Amino acid sequence: MLALTGTVSAQQTSYTFGVVPQESPSQMAANWTPVLMALSEQAGVRITFATAPDVPTFERRLAAGEYDFAYMNPYHFVVYNARPGYHALARAKGERLRGLVVVRKDSPLRDLKQLAGTTLAFPTPAAFGASLLVQAELRRQGVPFKAAFVKSHNSVYRDVVQGLYPAGGGVPRTLDLLDRRLSRELRVLWTSPLFTTHAIATRPQLDPAVRERVLAAMMRMNGDPAQLKLLAGIGFDGFEPAQDKDWDDVRRLAISPADARIQE
Repeated sequence: MLALTGTVSAQQTSYTFGVVPQESPSQMAANWTPVLMALSEQAGVRITFATAPDVPTFERRLAAGEYDFAYMNPYHFVVYNARPGYHALARAKGERLRGLVVVRKDSPLRDLKQLAGTTLAFPTPAAFGASLLVQAELRRQGVPFKAAFVKSHNSVYRDVVQGLYPAGGGVPRTLDLLDRRLSRELRVLWTSPLFTTHAIATRPQLDPAVRERVLAAMMRMNGDPAQLKLLAGIGFDGFEPAQDKDWDDVRRLAISPADARIQE
């Protein structure tokens, strides 16, 4: 067992854990709240679930440093690590991120080039795997398209199943967590290369002793089967420590905030 060192700030007794809104708020709360309750118990500090009604609001809150802890996509981390200075704490153990394109299971589409001239569904402009990686590949292949932003990954999948769009962008984690009644109606058309996954990061002013306590608690959860079962509910196999430089692969893509329509 890892020993705890340092003392927790006497001024702050509760900490927010902001989660990027990839799914409906109710579903996210149902999945994340048990994990954060267990993490709170392990760490000896109160950590509460938070999200935002949409990604632009989540981005504004990150830019203002409102969340004590935040689970954000790789591109968000690169942006908000630079300013206001969120620092990496951890990430999902053994996980790498890839974007994917889904179509209806019975769709005749077999190649990205067949999407030329269509309108495709994406969750938000700055969704790293589901939007930025997919759109970069379409542009690389010279495939003209229009983008419809439908707010969440689940909305993308639902709209494609309903035939509102011929295809849409997503990531394996959210597709795996999708209700089986929907996921069985979808087929993956394309997948991207692998990149460093989402970051769990802390605001720059957070007490280092709190960071240490929470990271130690995450590592202990990895060795407890009951805790791992909770983590499976958010698509995690466990936690692993992270450093800011782990996202250098994303930095090398040189995506501008303007291209992602990101809130700085």
